Amino acid sequence: MRHNNIYRKILLNREMGRKMFAVLIDPEKSNGRQFASIIATLKIAPPDFVFIGGSHAVKSLDNMIEVLKEEVDTTVVLFPGDASQFSEHADALLFLSLLSGRNPEYLIGQHIKSAVAIKESEVEVIPTAYLLIDGGKVSSVEFISNTRAIPRDKKEIALSTAVAGELMGMHLTYLEAGSGASQTVPEEMISYIREAIDTPLIVGGGITSTEKMEMIYDAGADIIVVGNAFESDLHKMVDFVKSVEVYNNRHNSGIENSVPIHPDIISM
Repeated sequence: MRHNNIYRKILLNREMGRKMFAVLIDPEKSNGRQFASIIATLKIAPPDFVFIGGSHAVKSLDNMIEVLKEEVDTTVVLFPGDASQFSEHADALLFLSLLSGRNPEYLIGQHIKSAVAIKESEVEVIPTAYLLIDGGKVSSVEFISNTRAIPRDKKEIALSTAVAGELMGMHLTYLEAGSGASQTVPEEMISYIREAIDTPLIVGGGITSTEKMEMIYDAGADIIVVGNAFESDLHKMVDFVKSVEVYNNRHNSGIENSVPIHPDIISM
């Protein structure tokens, strides 16, 4: 198991005030020509991270991850829906505990199934408190995990859950509205939780515009994850990556280690 180099990078970026961006790839939806198009776009607009994972079991992620690492200058992070979604070729793994639910299978059961293989690998493991927040419709994760999302107007419950995760030793807190959500995690909830916890905060689900992305950054998110919005229009990925860098340059003009905008993006 690798040491915490990627997690340290996240902490350093947060300390400098640099926001981060992750593109989520669902392996079930990204095959053949579609995956080739994704790779081509990622080469033009490499995000900080590429998250790989989905709600359904898949045969193997090895080939997909090997191609990603060979072709794209980014960090590949596993975002597993279950124990089958593990590959020793990834850079890191979000070791997710679905704390918003009470299903033991997603609190510890799936973890036990993959623990030994993960321990013996060179993949960096980042324990992550995973909280489902009502995004306006039942998400795939909510349905498959047989759990209920935290109501979007119950910020106290979300905060208590996030704090509990931090006290349990989780290194990251992930607020998830669900893929294709009609509503994002409320900014008020994000700010409320941000003020109460010290762990870096990831937010995903329902983010379809750069304007909304900036609002969520302003609310306190350190990493924003977008996936579904790019499935019908890959060029939006370029717009998002460019917007993140513009946001960072605008808010943190003194950051020395901020990643410059790719020249191909500037010309687009």
